[in-house]
Amino acid sequence: MKALSYLNKYLVKYKWYLIWGTVFTAISNLFGIFPAQLVRYALDLVRETLDTYHLYDGSTLQPALYSIFAFSLLLFAGGTLALALLKGFFLFLVRQTLIVMSRHIEYDLKNEIYDHYQTLPLSFYRQHNTGDLMARISEDVSKVRMYVGPSIMYGVNLIVLFILVITYMVSINARLSAYVLLPLPILSVLIYLVNNIIIRKSEEIQASLSKMSTYVQEAFSGIRVLKAFVQEQQSAARFEVESDTYRAKSLSLTKVDSLFFPIVAILVGLSNILVVYIGGQEIIAGRLTPGNITEFILYVNMLTWPVMALGWTTSQTQRAAASQARINEFLNIKTNIVSKKDINRSIQGEIDFRNVRFVYPDSGIVALHNFSMHVKAGETVAILGTTGSGKTTLANLLTRMYDVSSGEIRIDNTPIVDYNLTSLRSQMGYVPQDVFLFSETISNNVRFGRPDLPQARVEQAVRDADLYQNVIDFPEGFDTAVGERGVTLSGGQKQRLSIARAIARDPRILILDDCLSAVDTNTENIILNNLRRIMADRTSVIISHRVSSAKLADYIIMLDEGTIVEEGTQAELMARNGAFRELYEKQLQTEEV
Repeated sequence: MKALSYLNKYLVKYKWYLIWGTVFTAISNLFGIFPAQLVRYALDLVRETLDTYHLYDGSTLQPALYSIFAFSLLLFAGGTLALALLKGFFLFLVRQTLIVMSRHIEYDLKNEIYDHYQTLPLSFYRQHNTGDLMARISEDVSKVRMYVGPSIMYGVNLIVLFILVITYMVSINARLSAYVLLPLPILSVLIYLVNNIIIRKSEEIQASLSKMSTYVQEAFSGIRVLKAFVQEQQSAARFEVESDTYRAKSLSLTKVDSLFFPIVAILVGLSNILVVYIGGQEIIAGRLTPGNITEFILYVNMLTWPVMALGWTTSQTQRAAASQARINEFLNIKTNIVSKKDINRSIQGEIDFRNVRFVYPDSGIVALHNFSMHVKAGETVAILGTTGSGKTTLANLLTRMYDVSSGEIRIDNTPIVDYNLTSLRSQMGYVPQDVFLFSETISNNVRFGRPDLPQARVEQAVRDADLYQNVIDFPEGFDTAVGERGVTLSGGQKQRLSIARAIARDPRILILDDCLSAVDTNTENIILNNLRRIMADRTSVIISHRVSSAKLADYIIMLDEGTIVEEGTQAELMARNGAFRELYEKQLQTEEV
């Protein structure tokens, strides 16, 4: 229950649902207990009336006595029916309060988890797979809802019914009540033993489900690669292995769950036997009537479902505890990417890296060594280097996806850690190396950074990215859905659409992270010429492994394994006959070939 205590804030928030649900549960159980008393009165009336009826055998009073008797039984039957209808009505209200409360809590908890996920840094997502994240916000939350909904409902019902029924039973005959309730402690011990097994197996099942969800998500995301390498059968075989593991663990838990109902049925049956045996002795002793015995049997049967639900409720509670513990594990992770002074203002775009060193927290890889760079507002800098030289790391640090290990980054001579994150990032346009498009229309993908962007601005951004002709050739034009991750577009079209999305928001700092690698040289020149006008009044950082992308740059930095090997203007670097010139000539020869 320690893990589930996290939900107390939601129970307090929706306390009136819980309070009224408890009240309605008590009322519905009262209307369920009264019929048992009516049955007792009716049976005793039948026995007493029959004795009286036979005393007046042959008398003219016998028909009148029979009419009174029949009318009395009709009243008892009508009363029982009315009480059953009232019980049903209040049961409806119970579900309209407690189950509705669980749906509200489920909604709030999912939103809290999703909002919290978005606050976590990239290092968190590098350490945890997507399937596990999805399992916790879907499967785990669903199991938690079973606790705050049906489990609480049945638990409250059990407590209220036990209090009411046991009070009535003891008031009638304490000795018989003690014998009837004797099996319940045994039931509690058995449930405790079985639930220890359930906790362990529930955790194993959730871990297996997360692993299987991750595999399925990866398989469908990489379906083109999977088909290209003809790995359908191998993929299906591996999924079957994961599915078999999940099935085996689920069946193992089902076997343990199946112990509850036979145990409860045996113990309830034992209670009925004790009612008849001990009750018979009490009738012989003259302390009870046959109607009391029938009443006790009805009470025992009334307790049957709550006692059976006790096993189910306990099982669901233990599963919810295991799931909530998994949810709490991520909710307890706090982001270290926070603003120190929460500065919220427009930036000019001056960038200053001062002796920056960065080590990836999850892998320990040193990506940058003593890196320094100063870019004036409105200037363009090109960062060139081979794969793994640390170029993308610079983009991640500049957008503050990570914080530096040592050194400092300043924007407009203010430490980047002092800016409000939302304000800072909203003034940057970022085109990532790994292009990601949403399952939306082309227009909505361009508008992603600014949902209120006019269509004319959308079309202009697409023109600047040299994608306009492709878009109007599509049957649905700008309303064309690009599919999951942009699967309906080519690699070059996805990159150009990503560029359009970045420039459409009119950023003060534009970061292009190797975003022209999938386009040909001619298209690259067209895009760069279009970007020349866009870059005129804004700071731009062009990250690439192609020297042709650096022709718009005012300043060029050559990186190798996180260290600056050369820097200067293009003319200066060409004159040095160093690494830049060597790379330039190699790529020039390749293009000529």
